[in-house]
Amino acid sequence: MKINAMKEKYFIKTYGCQMNVYDSHRMAMMLEDMGYEKTDKQADADFVLFNTCHIREKAAEKLFSDLGRALLIKNERSERGLDTVIGVAGCVVQAEDEQIFKRAPYVDFALGPLTYHRLPEILKKIKQKKQSGILDTDFPCESKFDFLPENKATGGCSFLAVQEGCNNFCTYCVVPYTRGVEYSRPVKDVIDEAKNLIATGTLEINLLGQNVNSYHGEDEKGVERNLAYLLNKMAELDGLKRLRYTTSYPADVDDDLIKCHHDIDILMPYLHLPVQSGSNKILKLMNRRHSAETYLEKIAKLREANPNLRFSSDFIVGFPFETDEDFEKTLDLVDKVKYIQAFSFKYSRRPGTPAAEMDGQVPEKIKKERLDILQAKLFDLQEKFNKSCIGQSFDVLFEQKGRHKGQLIGRTPYMQNVHVHAADDMMGKILKVKISDATTNSLQGEVI
Repeated sequence: MKINAMKEKYFIKTYGCQMNVYDSHRMAMMLEDMGYEKTDKQADADFVLFNTCHIREKAAEKLFSDLGRALLIKNERSERGLDTVIGVAGCVVQAEDEQIFKRAPYVDFALGPLTYHRLPEILKKIKQKKQSGILDTDFPCESKFDFLPENKATGGCSFLAVQEGCNNFCTYCVVPYTRGVEYSRPVKDVIDEAKNLIATGTLEINLLGQNVNSYHGEDEKGVERNLAYLLNKMAELDGLKRLRYTTSYPADVDDDLIKCHHDIDILMPYLHLPVQSGSNKILKLMNRRHSAETYLEKIAKLREANPNLRFSSDFIVGFPFETDEDFEKTLDLVDKVKYIQAFSFKYSRRPGTPAAEMDGQVPEKIKKERLDILQAKLFDLQEKFNKSCIGQSFDVLFEQKGRHKGQLIGRTPYMQNVHVHAADDMMGKILKVKISDATTNSLQGEVI
């Protein structure tokens, strides 16, 4: 493998959350600094990387299935005299550890989510020493962000990680075990990265964190600052047109943050605020630090600050000990909030989490029935909101080409996909679009 050869190509498959999307983007930048070129065809890649997520059921099985296919491609390339390096990164590595190599001994290296900044060093070791089977799942003292290259825009919208890890220890969640305790980047580092993104073409920045609103990064004087402070600093940056943050933890939504939704014009009127359940009994079993009542109180305050604000959420159905009455409370909460989008899942046991060992596991059949009922309600609300947009005009940021010739896809302030017929030179721009039609999942419109 010739690390500096311009013709060497890399392929990255990303699973899971937006933090993983950000991490994959940063790893891609490191690879391009080393002389690699991106390819969308795995069979053409000299280096294949799977950036994994462990939050959902069967995450490891999906990875090993993909690794099996990667081995077939590696063998086919080997017959043509071509070498292929296979790497795995992310949360599955942290959770599975040595199992990665026991089940897939052909994997050259595996990196946890906090050590991917060591990727160039590891690739050089593989080249120089013919070394393989490298495992790095440390929780290093140094921040990986200090070792990453400058972030650059790849389109009109960019993710920017400001916080990582979690201290909440929800009983169903593996994040504290795979991403570690909460860490917040210094204010200056975030602002400097944002300036570089804007200078290279970004119009919208989405601040990321496992619990982004628990942000407590230090300013240049060593004073800890909250997310509201950071959002206000971001809003002062010339050239930034749209601002978002995700994912929020309801108990950490404070008055300062609520005020931002009134004061900051570029802060989009859409907030993802996961509730998980409408039952206080279940929320307590989940170790969530909010009740259904306090959650609804936060929603009311946010709406008072900005009447145009709309919400999305996460739901888990069939958590241990969930009864029909508990599930009805979730449906009742959905009716009260009227989410315009949501992610909903059946509870699945994650090894090593307290909920996996609980009695009162709900039968799979009941979980499926409840999920079907919940999703029908959520999709109905989503479709009604989308259809209410017909005839209205929105500022749309165009981000990708559609399936049809001359079609572009953009997003409204409410994160809805909008399909329009427009010239390619509109990519990366924000344009006014009048909505002409709507389905459950997307809008259609015309550029004004």
